[in-house]
Amino acid sequence: MPTREALERVVERVRRTPLGERIPAGWEALTDLPFTTKEDLRRHYPLGLVTVPHEQLRRIHASSGSRGKPTIAAYTQHDLDVWSEVMADCLTMAGVQPGMVLHNAYGYGLFTGGLGFHQGAERIGALTIPVSGGVTARQALLLRDLRGQVLCSTPSYALHIAQGLREAGIGPDELALEIGLFGAEPWTEGMRDQLEAELGLVALNIYGLSEIVGPGVAAECPEGRDGLHVMEDHFLVEVIDPETGAPAPDGTDGELVFTTLTKEAMPLLRYRTGDIASLDREPCVCGRASARMSAVRGRRDDMLIIRGVNLYPSQIEEALLHVDGVAPHYQLIVERPGQLDELTVLCEGKGANLASRVKEAIREQVGVTVRVLVRPLGEIPRSEGKAVRVVDKRT
Repeated sequence: MPTREALERVVERVRRTPLGERIPAGWEALTDLPFTTKEDLRRHYPLGLVTVPHEQLRRIHASSGSRGKPTIAAYTQHDLDVWSEVMADCLTMAGVQPGMVLHNAYGYGLFTGGLGFHQGAERIGALTIPVSGGVTARQALLLRDLRGQVLCSTPSYALHIAQGLREAGIGPDELALEIGLFGAEPWTEGMRDQLEAELGLVALNIYGLSEIVGPGVAAECPEGRDGLHVMEDHFLVEVIDPETGAPAPDGTDGELVFTTLTKEAMPLLRYRTGDIASLDREPCVCGRASARMSAVRGRRDDMLIIRGVNLYPSQIEEALLHVDGVAPHYQLIVERPGQLDELTVLCEGKGANLASRVKEAIREQVGVTVRVLVRPLGEIPRSEGKAVRVVDKRT
């Protein structure tokens, strides 16, 4: 179906909601249409933006609501089928084949991760182990004993599983792991190197958000690993200047914006995700011609301004993982003792002059001097879901 026709259908669906009054009568192009924001979803919480009779709804998912009201995602059976389809496409692109053993350590429940991977894996005929998060010692045993070939989790929790494997005395040679699909939080090339070294797999990035569908919006191919292929039959992608809303040129970082093309229950026009990335529309080495988004650099509201320098937690991560002796677990403590914000980096590791080496690596990476505290191994809290990287102590 042509994108124009699909877009017209989305517009007509959205006109049935309170957001429809903002759509201009004579719109011609995508950029004529209004943005949708998370605040719109919260304002019409819980189901004020649903466009179908409620008896047609088959499932509800939701965000954590850690920054206010949770954002609700409603699905018809058609929406669930589309979600399964795009997840199956992402898994197949990663190299997952029928009969492979998929260890799913994403959380099940209102969070879309667990069930999204589950239904996509079953759709292609993989043997799916719904482990969910938690009880990391059990994760290690099941990975070995059930011969998991595909590990799906947040990247931070995958590192926690790697630690559990070490503590259980299980080496990479005892595992059958081949592919890792990691998402739900920003991560870096340094983290990729760490995951591949510790788990003996090919680490691939996957992206999604519950407001659009869940995981399955975009994913990396193993041939290129140079951007995530957007499932453009279902999601129209843009990148905008987060301050002005103007389109950003390809290759330029900005805020990701998605329009759902095939969603029934809660279609969204030009939804501002808050995620910072760039677009590449050149053909990939794998032969696919779909638009590719870069790995997410961070969230617009996670950007820190330290002594006049803008930085994202992922930039600190990149610096840390290039310092010998530093473990891949960290937290950033933001405080405002005076007029300016101050940043303290908590990290783990061992080695001579580790704090000073970390401090210098961060200064070279982001151009700002921070305080560095090295903690004993295991002291920084581990996460079973999305890692809590920033602790904001500003009043």
